Amino acid sequence: MTIIEEPAAAQLSLGTAAARTLATTTKTRPQMRGITPRWLLTQLPWVDVPAGSYRVNRRLTYTLGDGKLSFYTTGTRVHVVPAELTELALLRDFTDEAALSALAEAFEQREYDPGATLHTENTPLDTLILVAHGKVTRHRTGPYGDDTALATVTDGDHLGAELLTRDDATWDHTARAATRVTTLVLPAATYARLNGRLDSLRTHVAEAAARPVKPQNSKGEASIDLSAGHDGEPLLAGTYVDYDPAPREYELAVAQTVLHTHNRVTDLYNTPHNQLDQQLRLTVEALRERQEHDLINNTDFGLLHNAGLKHRLTTRSGPPTPLDMDDLLCRRRKTKFFLAHPRAIAAFGRACTAHHIYPDTTVLDGKRVNAWRGVPILPCDKIPVTEAGTTSILAMRTGEDDAGVIGLRPKQLPDEYQPGVNVRLMGTGDRAVTSYLVSAYHSAAVLVPDALGVLDDVEVGR
Repeated sequence: MTIIEEPAAAQLSLGTAAARTLATTTKTRPQMRGITPRWLLTQLPWVDVPAGSYRVNRRLTYTLGDGKLSFYTTGTRVHVVPAELTELALLRDFTDEAALSALAEAFEQREYDPGATLHTENTPLDTLILVAHGKVTRHRTGPYGDDTALATVTDGDHLGAELLTRDDATWDHTARAATRVTTLVLPAATYARLNGRLDSLRTHVAEAAARPVKPQNSKGEASIDLSAGHDGEPLLAGTYVDYDPAPREYELAVAQTVLHTHNRVTDLYNTPHNQLDQQLRLTVEALRERQEHDLINNTDFGLLHNAGLKHRLTTRSGPPTPLDMDDLLCRRRKTKFFLAHPRAIAAFGRACTAHHIYPDTTVLDGKRVNAWRGVPILPCDKIPVTEAGTTSILAMRTGEDDAGVIGLRPKQLPDEYQPGVNVRLMGTGDRAVTSYLVSAYHSAAVLVPDALGVLDDVEVGR
């Protein structure tokens, strides 16, 4: 069969390729993939700091000695740092290094598999337990005979400190290993022998136990004595409000860069988009991203590093469940919002599905976001996710009026470009390149400890 090709039709009009040489192209301004919602920057109340530093004055709080302990390993052997034993309330201010070293070496290492029982409620309290690694759940028999879940303890926590002063105490809860747990255990018999030959230890513990407890409220603050419910003319209590003698001061941190632009570019190629404006806009976007990262992760003022130990919780089973979010929510009044990595929000959604619960949504600044108990759950990809697939979820109350979390920035800057950001001309060099110093000043402060809570060990991989 013979195929006959049709002759090509003659072009009758101007082609589009040639026509574009005379046309003006519609152009977008430069786009940036690294821009995120930055919810923390928009929802955090910003306080102007005229003097460059911000002092947080609080009521006097007594140190209770309930901090975390630190450990180190030698091969597979785990040791407690001797000086860290002073984090136990009864050993606070104990300075005999030799006695602390002897006490640290007396601990025995024990391993527990998930589900194993460390001790049982109403049995003799015969061990002091230091949790070196892992997660331990505490339970107590409720008033109707059911099992009631208490707080979860994890790395650095301890159980059974009453052993140091009492030999007739009993456990008021049952402890079970939620994961594989490594503990250091001090048996009562070992402590009795050690206490018998260490005079300084015996004397210090006896004095600490006999020392009267300073009056304080449930938050550890020095109490204010009041009279109420009286009649007639009784002698009223006298009082005063004591202040923290060493309040914390927050210095403003800075993120900076030097922006270079060639004069020929800004002279000849400024239409339809101003080249300097676009360079500054994208540079400031990058600085704002860095600001949010610092507000979360900075080791000095970052929120992840400034949550009080009493307000750091851990998940019960790994993924963030509705029960975990309730535990985090109930620790403070007026929780403004949760802040979580998007993967943590997805993990919480899966946990809700597994519990046959549909989480709430709410409208914030005209945008619909996830919520729990009416409190928005805002995404923030600056919260780190470890290689093991764990992260943290933050909950916070905000604002000076509510003694919450606040952002700090300068009240006014020379050559201010945006609040807290200024752009200063540095001059033009002999290569016709003009330089601009772009600076962003910022910090954050937690006015009282219960304004910020953190849910740690949030698993996002399952």
